[in-house]
Amino acid sequence: MIKRFIVICITIIGSAAFAQQGTSSPYSFYGIGSLKFKGTVENRSMGGIGVYLDSIHFNLRNPASYAGNALKGSYFNGESRPVKFTVAGTMTNTTLKSNTGEAKTNNAIFDYLAISVPVGKFGFGFGLLPFTSVGYRLDDINDDSVLVNRFSGEGGLNRVFAGLGYQITEKLSVGVDFNYNFGNVQNNALEVEYTPEGEVVQYQTREYNRSDLNGLNLNFGVNYKTMVTDKLELSTTATFAPGSKLNSENIRTYSTVTVDGSTLETTATSSTIDADLEAINLKNTKLTLPSTLSIGVGIGDPKSWFIGTEYTYQSSSDFSNPVFSNSISTYENASKIAIGGFYIPDYNAFSGYHKRVVYRAGFNFANTGLVIKDESIKEFGISFGLGLPVGSRNLFSNANLGLEFGKRGTTNQNLIQENFINFNISLSLNSRWFEQRKYK
Repeated sequence: MIKRFIVICITIIGSAAFAQQGTSSPYSFYGIGSLKFKGTVENRSMGGIGVYLDSIHFNLRNPASYAGNALKGSYFNGESRPVKFTVAGTMTNTTLKSNTGEAKTNNAIFDYLAISVPVGKFGFGFGLLPFTSVGYRLDDINDDSVLVNRFSGEGGLNRVFAGLGYQITEKLSVGVDFNYNFGNVQNNALEVEYTPEGEVVQYQTREYNRSDLNGLNLNFGVNYKTMVTDKLELSTTATFAPGSKLNSENIRTYSTVTVDGSTLETTATSSTIDADLEAINLKNTKLTLPSTLSIGVGIGDPKSWFIGTEYTYQSSSDFSNPVFSNSISTYENASKIAIGGFYIPDYNAFSGYHKRVVYRAGFNFANTGLVIKDESIKEFGISFGLGLPVGSRNLFSNANLGLEFGKRGTTNQNLIQENFINFNISLSLNSRWFEQRKYK
């Protein structure tokens, strides 16, 4: 199974390498880009909640999940928990709508690759996932329908994490993730100039900015579960990521470009000037990542159904970096509420494959914290998903499919509203690395 898993990972990651501009959102122009959802397809298909933790599913939202309880019965000799692998990707179709028209874009991106290894009361998690994504092209058109500025950007930050979970009691687990964030944000700006006759000037100046960022941050998690009746289990979770700093090494260049008068596409020439950012104290700066707190609660029969809710608060007003500041945007504190759950007709059915399928659904509403022209950018999403059993019945591996419909932004103040559809796919595979074998 491990060989098959490696082949699958290489295939997905190799495909994603050709499509790592994981967004076409104009809102990725601001700050360090659009924040990517931190969670599995299972989480995402339930509105984004991370309150449900068990021994057979990876949970990227809470490091306490690495120390889940052992499975009961003989699946792993009643003691050993499975080693969990998961890998995922997303395809997104977005309609960008303004007061004057609309456009459609498509993107595909690798979402995450992670492994969790149990060792006694401890559990270890390792993985890679995108943290932010930048990908936009914005045209500034004046009242005479003439293009006066063109902005474009690409890049984003990735995150490598190593986590540790510990089971204090059968009901209480804690954990911590150590995250290393790295990547770059690239922005181009062109002010289009015209002759007195209205013709585009052939040679113009383009400004290019690049920031290479890296730094560490932590994420703490706790999970408490208890049976309130013979069948009903109450789950509560909390995570907290303290504010942290990223190092930002910045460059700015000005280059002469030739501009096509009909398409306004540019071609770089050999004439480039490096700006002296050290003279204005912008060569090396610190970027402040805000703190994030999430609290969740849910109830259900773990082998049949579950419903939960989660509230997330982020001190986005603390976000700062002089390189990314502009005159039309600010940040306020962000918040998100998510509600979701799952249903399994009969998880241990010996006939009727559909009875073992996990059916998921949920929704969420968020204030992203980004404010543009005094308009708070909000987001709403509704999601559905399926967990399809694959492989050995005793290992509870799944192929997970998710579908999310959502809206981000507004057309007020000549801004852009995004209507998006996300199709998510993942493999959640379990292996018996630590099975206790009996020899005769």
